[in-house]
Amino acid sequence: MPIEDRGDANVLTHALAKDTLSRLRDVETEQVEFRKGLVKLGRICGYEIIDGAMETEFVAIETPLTETTGERVKGLDDVVIINVLRAATPFVEGLLKAFPRAKQGVISAGRDEDAGMNDAGEFPITIDYVKLPEITPEDTVIVADPMLATGSTMCTVLDHVTAEAPDDVEDLFVLSAVSAPDGLLRVGEQFPEADLLTVAIDDHLDDDGFIVPGLGDAGDRAFRTT
Repeated sequence: MPIEDRGDANVLTHALAKDTLSRLRDVETEQVEFRKGLVKLGRICGYEIIDGAMETEFVAIETPLTETTGERVKGLDDVVIINVLRAATPFVEGLLKAFPRAKQGVISAGRDEDAGMNDAGEFPITIDYVKLPEITPEDTVIVADPMLATGSTMCTVLDHVTAEAPDDVEDLFVLSAVSAPDGLLRVGEQFPEADLLTVAIDDHLDDDGFIVPGLGDAGDRAFRTT
C-alpha cells in the first residue's frame, strides 16, 4: 500500500519517497540538490495521493483500431494546492507536476523564533500575506509544508483555509515531508476533518522546536539563507 495508516497520520511509503527524503536529510546535500530533492519529493507525493486517495472512472475511448473502455482519474481538475511560504515553494513545484491544472493559494506564515515556545509547546505565528482561490465542495485541498514541527504554523494556516472553504469540501490534506508527533497531535486535535499525510514521523522536537532527526531548516537549505 502506498499510504499506511499510522494512527495520528497516514505515511507515504513509496520506496522512492523514502530514498529522496534520506538524501534531503544528509547534511552534505547542498542547496541545488536539496531544492531539486524537494521538487522530486513533491511530485512523488502528488502521484501517491492520486493513487491512494482519488477515485477513477471508466470511460469509452476510441483507439486508432477500435473502441474500448479506459480508466481516468476523477477530480484532477478540482484540486487546490496551498503553498505555505517559503519552504513549500519547491515542494509545491513538484506537486504541480502531478496536478498541473490545480488552483493555487499562497499563505506567508512564520513563527517568532525569538519568542520561543510557550509552556504548551506552541510558537506565536505571524501571517504576512494570504491569497486563496475559490474553494468549492468538490475540490481536493492540499496544504503543503515540508516540515510539521509543533503544528503552530499549520494550525494558523488552516484557520485561514477553513474560513474560506465550504464545510462540505471533498477532501482536505495536510502534506509534509517530515513530521513530529507533537505537531501531528496538535493539528489532528484542532482540525479532525483534515487527513494528515507525511513521508516520515520523526522522533521528537528539541528545546528550540526543531524536528529531530529532521532535515534542518528546509527554507534555509533550499534558498541558501540563514
